[in-house]
This record gives sequence, C-alpha cells and structure tokens, in this order.
Amino acid sequence: MIIVTRLNDSRFAVNPDLIERIHETPDTTLIMVDGAKYIVTEPMAQVIEMIARYRARIVSLAYDEPQATAPATQPLGGRTSTGPQLGIVRGSGGGGRVSPFPTGPQPTAAANNTAAAGSTVTTSSPLTTSPAEVR
Repeated sequence: MIIVTRLNDSRFAVNPDLIERIHETPDTTLIMVDGAKYIVTEPMAQVIEMIARYRARIVSLAYDEPQATAPATQPLGGRTSTGPQLGIVRGSGGGGRVSPFPTGPQPTAAANNTAAAGSTVTTSSPLTTSPAEVR
C-alpha cells in the first residue's frame, strides 16, 4: 500500500495495483480500476515514485526473505535457491497442492513409437493423429 494525502490533509492508504491511471490537471487524480477517483496533494511524479518503491519492496521481499513465505508453499522439492519457485497447481481434485516442474528429460514421441518396421503404432498422446484422422 502507498500512503497519499487528500486535499483536506487527511492521509489514506491505497493499493497501487488497483490504480488504472493518474491524471495531473492541475491536481493529481488517481483513477482506480473500479472507477473511483481520489484527488491527492502529491504530484504525479511523486505518486509514480511511491508505486515504484512499493513494487521494488515487494520483489525484494520475495527474493531476499524466502522464509517469509507461507509454510505450505516452501517445500517445493527441497529447493534451496532464493526467490519465488515455480510449480504446478493441481486442478480441483488436487486439493490445491503444488508440485515442482519436472526437471529431467521428458519422454518424446519417438520413444513412444518404438515398434517393428511396417507395424501400426498407436499412442495415447492427444497431439498425434492417426492416418484415418488426417484424411
């Protein structure tokens, strides 16, 4: 959140991710994604600088303090590097569990199609088509 000042000198916090645009004609107006408008005393350049500092802080927290993340998201395969880790969130049947991206070699279509010459090969891959489907 960033803290800005209304024209009546009252201060309030606003989520910068919800600011759609900023106008300065001559007062600085924050226009939110929901259409709300806030007129503030800070100049537009200062508001933009506050937003940049806020976002830099969020990124630095993500990379500098991995222990600050929720315990449920920490153990992604026992990785020890800092910063956010990528993972796959399972569908509704997976209970929201996160599994790490595969890092080893993946099976290829050629590995699935090992058959004697002249025989017909069928696979369960949705990316392959049979000769009957091509016609």
